[in-house]
Amino acid sequence: MNNPSEAAPEFALESQANSAVRERATSPFYWSLRRELWENRSIYLAPLIVAVVQIFGFAISIIGQAERRRAVLLLDPAQQRARIEQPYDLAAAIMIFTVFIVGTFYCLDALYGERRDRTVLFWKSLPVSDLTTVLSKLTAPLLVLPAIAFAVTVCTQLIMVLMSTAVLLAHGVAPATWAQLPLPFGWLVMLYGLAAISLWHAPIYGWLLVVSASARRATFLCAVLPLFAIGAFERITFGTAYFSRFVQYRLMGFAPQAFDFAGQRHPQIHSLAQLTPGRYLSTPGLWLGLIVAGVFVGAAIRVRRYKGPI
Repeated sequence: MNNPSEAAPEFALESQANSAVRERATSPFYWSLRRELWENRSIYLAPLIVAVVQIFGFAISIIGQAERRRAVLLLDPAQQRARIEQPYDLAAAIMIFTVFIVGTFYCLDALYGERRDRTVLFWKSLPVSDLTTVLSKLTAPLLVLPAIAFAVTVCTQLIMVLMSTAVLLAHGVAPATWAQLPLPFGWLVMLYGLAAISLWHAPIYGWLLVVSASARRATFLCAVLPLFAIGAFERITFGTAYFSRFVQYRLMGFAPQAFDFAGQRHPQIHSLAQLTPGRYLSTPGLWLGLIVAGVFVGAAIRVRRYKGPI
């Protein structure tokens, strides 16, 4: 017969095992991420709306496309490809810009919204840690939103190709070939670009989460005004613009690191050789930014832990 001293450790181990099983069964991070999609429909509605507008605009633009295509076919192959690719590249660029805009405003409202409507009291009563909650809110703009935007862009471009092909064939003009319109290559470039941008903008999203967790009102102004104030102070006091250039570097500095534009006046990607993931991953600015993002996420977790509703 087991004595009480032997039974206690066994009971503790059994309780820990049951707790681990329950945690795996409930998957708090998975359901927290699902919650973000349920509560923030802009994550998938915004890319869909942008795609619909792009398709509608393209449908209008293909009026007279046959005549324009005949003129394009008189150009050299490089110019033909650039002209034919232009609307598809524009669709991808607009979607990437949409990802940044939606991600920015999502992060500003991610923690502020639950404090404003006082649902933070309910969410804190659940067995979900602040770490899990904040990480799920960071994952939405870093992974989920780019993935949705990429899938929507692929579908949008395929619809554009079908519309263009139908119009050209109806007017007796040969549609674009895969050499003139290498969509799979463009999709690979876009996927790589979205990944590079997400990592590069991680500290921006982290800063916005800190503001969302601490601001009492006007989160956008609370996030942006300090940056303008620091830049203006430096300019007036020292006559320099280092901070402004740093902000610009954090917004756009990924491009020359992730891609090799070879001094092009109008940067374009024509081959896989222009993708430079090795140079990008060895850039100190990337890793310093990720460290800063980790600090901001830690600050957002701590602020959420002790901040109550507004």
